[in-house]
Amino acid sequence: MNPIKVIIHKEINVAFNSLPTYIAFIIFFCITGFIYWLSPQNIFYTGQASLTYLFSVFYEVLYFLIPALTMKSIAAEKRDGTFQLLFSKPVKTWQLLMGKYFAIQSEVLLCLALTLPYYVTIASLGHVDHAIGFCGYLGLIFTSGCYISIGIFASSLTSNPIIAFFSTFAISLWFQFLFELIGSWLNNTFLSGFFGYLSISEHFDTISRGIVDTKDIVFFLSLITIFLALTRYVICKRRI
Repeated sequence: MNPIKVIIHKEINVAFNSLPTYIAFIIFFCITGFIYWLSPQNIFYTGQASLTYLFSVFYEVLYFLIPALTMKSIAAEKRDGTFQLLFSKPVKTWQLLMGKYFAIQSEVLLCLALTLPYYVTIASLGHVDHAIGFCGYLGLIFTSGCYISIGIFASSLTSNPIIAFFSTFAISLWFQFLFELIGSWLNNTFLSGFFGYLSISEHFDTISRGIVDTKDIVFFLSLITIFLALTRYVICKRRI
């Protein structure tokens, strides 16, 4: 069997036999449900069946969910002494990373699939543009892919999952908020545009509005590739 499929299967089994995974999912739905249905800015208060607001809520909460899903990806293997054992098998480093990446992405996809009742409820309350709905979920998938690759990289730097969690949070903060903030402070047009381009939220906002631009797709795929490549470098360097 393909090593990547074996790793995906193993990682998913471990995740769904682990209480923290279920806790993370419950927290995700509690927070999104409260914000969208019960908070002062709920859908009934705004009086609009807004998909844009729905996806913005999911986007913000994923920022906190994904570090919880990725923190053990490599750090726990190091802590438990099973990391080197993996490489006694006929598994290449890139296969290990792809297996872990797609396993966590599958968990996030399941989480997003479970949000479809939100979408159906909003569609029943008023007219929605289903093209924007598709693009919104597409943007969330790309965004989660970026955070997952950052999380796996952070997990490769330590054997402590808690440190990996906060490292993921810190690195993601730059792409979530700080690069955009720096860009808004700069008067230089080129630098302002450059730092703005590094902001994940800028690209997510574009896609979630129904505009699928090549530059946004290239950004997401490039960021995922860069952090997975950095993770591979860290792992290979420590194996020498």
